[in-house]
Amino acid sequence: MSAQPAGNALRFSAMRVEDVPEVLRIEQAAYPFPWTGGNFLDSIRSGYLCRVGWDASGRMVGYFLIMSALDEAHLLNITVDPPVHGRGHGLALLEHATDCARERGMRSIMLEVRPSNQRALAIYERYGYGRIGVRRNYYPAPNNTRENAIVMRMPL
Repeated sequence: MSAQPAGNALRFSAMRVEDVPEVLRIEQAAYPFPWTGGNFLDSIRSGYLCRVGWDASGRMVGYFLIMSALDEAHLLNITVDPPVHGRGHGLALLEHATDCARERGMRSIMLEVRPSNQRALAIYERYGYGRIGVRRNYYPAPNNTRENAIVMRMPL
């Protein structure tokens, strides 16, 4: 796989506290039940692997956060700014996250995804993630309901 979205390589950097307002703007644009600023700040302060992706113009186009547990990486959040969907940025972020996990000696990556997030589910399956289970009522959903999560894993 190549991290060359639309002919332009993304540049990656560590997520900084100063990046959180823009990260939060993207998060709120992307999800009806977004993470809070506190979630991102806690992740940075906890030493999780938090990265942002920038396009050639210097625009933040997405981010990811990974928590490591023993030899497994847990992809907690990976998000692309909705106006730039469909340009390969999600795949570039996923590839960079995978590279980072490999560099840290992780043996696999796991994640959860909403069954309703068909775009992400298709990317994960195409990239090599397999379904390993379901977390019942994992995500908040409209009208005080809950949505299951599909648990996926990819060996590294």
